[in-house]
Amino acid sequence: MQLGILISVCIYAVGGGIQEVLVSPIVEACPSKNKETQMSLLHSTYCWGYLSVVLLSTLFFATVGIENWRMLAVLWCTVPAIDLILFTQVPIAKLEANTEEHAGVKELFSQGIFWLMFIMMLCAGASEQAVSQWSSTLAEKGLGISKTLGDLLGPMLFAFCMAISRTIYGFKGHKINLRLFMGISTALCIAAYLIIVLVPVPVIALLGCGLVGFSVGIFWPGTFSTASAMVKGRGTLLFALLALAGDLGCSGGPPLVGTVASHFNDNLKSGMGAAIVFPVIMGAGLLILSLSRLPKNER
Repeated sequence: MQLGILISVCIYAVGGGIQEVLVSPIVEACPSKNKETQMSLLHSTYCWGYLSVVLLSTLFFATVGIENWRMLAVLWCTVPAIDLILFTQVPIAKLEANTEEHAGVKELFSQGIFWLMFIMMLCAGASEQAVSQWSSTLAEKGLGISKTLGDLLGPMLFAFCMAISRTIYGFKGHKINLRLFMGISTALCIAAYLIIVLVPVPVIALLGCGLVGFSVGIFWPGTFSTASAMVKGRGTLLFALLALAGDLGCSGGPPLVGTVASHFNDNLKSGMGAAIVFPVIMGAGLLILSLSRLPKNER
């Protein structure tokens, strides 16, 4: 059974990764004036979906019983099934087909701005998941609540705050400068990390987790939009490589927190203190963009 679960996790991870790579350039190719806001609104659906899965799954287990988890897995299969139907029916726009849009790996790798975007994307994923993946433990140990309640309270607060941030920019972003919004969010993220690490009151530290969720909301879609505007060759390959960078950050941030925490007698706050390096690097990347005079691609 364990091998079957492992195989299924690998399969749906590949499927989810492919969707991530495909949907972002599709939205980027849509003939809209405010692509940054549309990208933010797109990625807000991840947060709302996360909340829905946690709530509905918890309700299912509370009413039907956790021993029937296989039934729940079958029920959740309806979501990708609906996606399959929608992908066969909706019209899909393509990114503009000129020579610049078809840049290969070599051309992308030769651009310094690409590597800056790659590092920023990695830090975006790491800044997010370093807190998100440990928020349940922080809530459980800090507030002295059960693991079930900690799993609900920590990650759900984080996801809700991130959803609010992305939704606000999705609807109001046409009135807000993206670079400025990302800069303020980075400063807010660093402050939130410091609240988690330095404030001894568990409730305040947990609110700091929510504040991190709100502040990192723009990191991922904002970096996507910035890269699309500044990197030569903004085709599907660019989005795939940036998604890879983000996933590397998502997989690297939580282990860093856990490793550092284990070296300090399982002090989770010490691990969070180490992870603050990610929003700091993110801020440095934004500063480099502000000081540079790199031209933007025409959309």
